[in-house]
Amino acid sequence: MSTQDPVLHVDALVVETTDKTPKQILKAVSFEIHAGETLCLVGESGSGKSVSSLTTLGLLPPGSLRATSGRVLLDGEDLLQATPKRLIELRGSRMAMIFQEPMTALNPVLTVGKQLDEVLACHTQASGAERRAQVLDALEQVHLPDIQRMYTSYPHQLSGGQRQRIMIAMALLLKPRLLIADEPTTALDVTTQHQILKLIRELQEKHGTAVLFITHDMGVVVDIADRVCVMNTGVIVEQGPVNQVLSSPREAYTRRLLTAVPSLTPRPPRPERGPRRVLDVAELAKEYGVSKRLFNGWRKPRTGTRAVNDVSFHLLEGRTLGIVGESGSGKSTLARCVMRLIDPTGGTIRINGQDIADLHPRGLKPHRGRIQMVFQDPYRSLNPRITIGQSLIEGPMNYGKPRREALAQAEELLQLVGLPPDAIDRFPHQFSGGQRQRIAIARALAMEPDVIVADEAVSALDVSVQAQVLALFDDIQKRLGVSILFITHDLRVAAQICDDVLVMQRGQVVEYGPAQQVLGHPQASYTRQLIAVAPGRSWNFAAFAPAS
Repeated sequence: MSTQDPVLHVDALVVETTDKTPKQILKAVSFEIHAGETLCLVGESGSGKSVSSLTTLGLLPPGSLRATSGRVLLDGEDLLQATPKRLIELRGSRMAMIFQEPMTALNPVLTVGKQLDEVLACHTQASGAERRAQVLDALEQVHLPDIQRMYTSYPHQLSGGQRQRIMIAMALLLKPRLLIADEPTTALDVTTQHQILKLIRELQEKHGTAVLFITHDMGVVVDIADRVCVMNTGVIVEQGPVNQVLSSPREAYTRRLLTAVPSLTPRPPRPERGPRRVLDVAELAKEYGVSKRLFNGWRKPRTGTRAVNDVSFHLLEGRTLGIVGESGSGKSTLARCVMRLIDPTGGTIRINGQDIADLHPRGLKPHRGRIQMVFQDPYRSLNPRITIGQSLIEGPMNYGKPRREALAQAEELLQLVGLPPDAIDRFPHQFSGGQRQRIAIARALAMEPDVIVADEAVSALDVSVQAQVLALFDDIQKRLGVSILFITHDLRVAAQICDDVLVMQRGQVVEYGPAQQVLGHPQASYTRQLIAVAPGRSWNFAAFAPAS
């Protein structure tokens, strides 16, 4: 522990709701961060991690939450006593934040250069030429390619990893004493995540920045933390050096978080239910921009982008096939082609022997019920204006099932996914993220499908809820014999749920086989690279000790 005064010192902080009967969201929270140190705040959704960071920045939603006692000291200055004008001065110059989703944090109608320039124009007296030079230098420091092009690009023209680097450049532009990173790598693939964590550490060492890193990913904690604070329902239940907390956790809650982290060791192979192929994909291709329409109606051929290039695989009854790879590898495009949400440009997609690749939309309808999808964000995929019961019966009734039978089935499905009977009359916003994902799974099962396509279905969930949803998938598969095509960038998740794994890179298959073989003894260098950069790879979470 440094003998110098901390950069950030949070002392007995209490945050309450502004209701007539206030509820405490943070209960006497205390922690501190020194220069050049990274403190990780970990815990489940609703534990108070993000509220702690928003309080520090003075960004609590007005009329909803308020800090009622305690202190938040930035280099000795109490931020809770600062005026709104003073907080604006401090944000960017002395403290800055990297948000989880850069696409929503960046202004879509301004170029990257303009947005970074605004930070300097607001906080410095530098000339336009000086500001441009500083912005270009910041873009270079975060290792972005072709910084002149980046300067003139709009956010939508960049990849997720590039947008996150832009956010880091913006946050560090004025060399703040405190950097708050709120789940900055949650939606990123393992390679990009590794690069971002390495970049934050590199810039921190260069500038001596104190970092408050908020995450639910214990693997990330291993890779970046110096110290850890474990939060549960607004209380810090345990804190200390990362090795101490992860090796010898004192609290049952901390041990539960650690044991919920999926292992990178593939699960033992399960016996096959039978040889029946419920899904058979052969030489599937999807190409974008293959031609251009001219003014006279003729089409001029042009070079297209092959998002999926001659992919072949099969899925047996009652088995789970994982599709893994980096962002841009073609995983989600493949899933949408298999679902016929987009039209492939080549190949066959056979469901129980019937090729649906070239079927007209009207001809597809009888087959739609046989393959269903569970999306990454259940809140966006559920209609917020209708009850859960209406969502569950809509599909079966469209296919001719009487309303009474559909409702009876909906009640059974809610019980199957572990939700109470009264959930049928409630709306999506009345459930947690994990519960909404259970509802999305129940909705997919309502059509009694042969195949469920799960596209990053657990990537936005914290580790304990993720473990529950993975166990639910496994239980449903054992009971119903449904086959699952599981799209994920998390190799730990793939190791625990998949019987077979297909690894994709730039639209092509680089490795395909049983999970124990592909993840346990990878043959392709790309697969070995993905495993090597998996967060917390060196740690055996189940045993609370470094793996030998």
